Amino acid sequence: MDILNSIRNVLVPIHRAGYPFIATFLVVSILLGLFWQPMFWLGLVLTLWCAYFFRDPQRVTPLAEDVAVSPADGRVSLVGHVTPPAELELGTDPLLRVSIFMNVFDCHVNRAPMRGRVARISYREGEFRNAELDKASEVNERNSMVIESAKGEIGVVQIAGLVARRILCFSATGDRLEAGERIGLIRFGSRLDIYFPEGARPRVAEGQKAVAGETVIAEFADGPSSYPARRD
Repeated sequence: MDILNSIRNVLVPIHRAGYPFIATFLVVSILLGLFWQPMFWLGLVLTLWCAYFFRDPQRVTPLAEDVAVSPADGRVSLVGHVTPPAELELGTDPLLRVSIFMNVFDCHVNRAPMRGRVARISYREGEFRNAELDKASEVNERNSMVIESAKGEIGVVQIAGLVARRILCFSATGDRLEAGERIGLIRFGSRLDIYFPEGARPRVAEGQKAVAGETVIAEFADGPSSYPARRD
């Protein structure tokens, strides 16, 4: 039983959105291998990477009304006050924004930063520039969501990048979300911008690594040193 438990702990679930891609990589690898065997092994490596990309690990989310957790795995690329995009309908005054850049090796399942109700969702077509560039917030393809939390409205924007060609949103207007609940996924490489209402204070710094559903990126008050948590 100990061996079985160890195997289960090592193996990470794969999100169902990745199954078609993994199957395609594997079939192409087999077909190429029929013509030249080294191509099969190269394709197998890419298939394993694809499975790794679509991993969907469980996370332990702190449950507190006065903290926000990271909605994405990746590197914090910006912490500052920026005017939110018009489609969020959050006004024209600069708001605290935390941006998290996801490279092709990060887990790309996105999670809700706080508990609340989905008030608005807006999708906009756009370009596919490097998601690390600040200009990407304005010109890239993006999906924007506003969550009504106990602390006010929070904007969460999924932004496509150079390689990303599909933004998936699992939520709908009116849905009630728990902090850390899965809300979407972006293929392949991208960024998330989170806009906070007045009173929020950042708890991360630029260059820091964030973990979706676990890393506290902002707080609204002097919270306790520990919180109850939920595994999902």
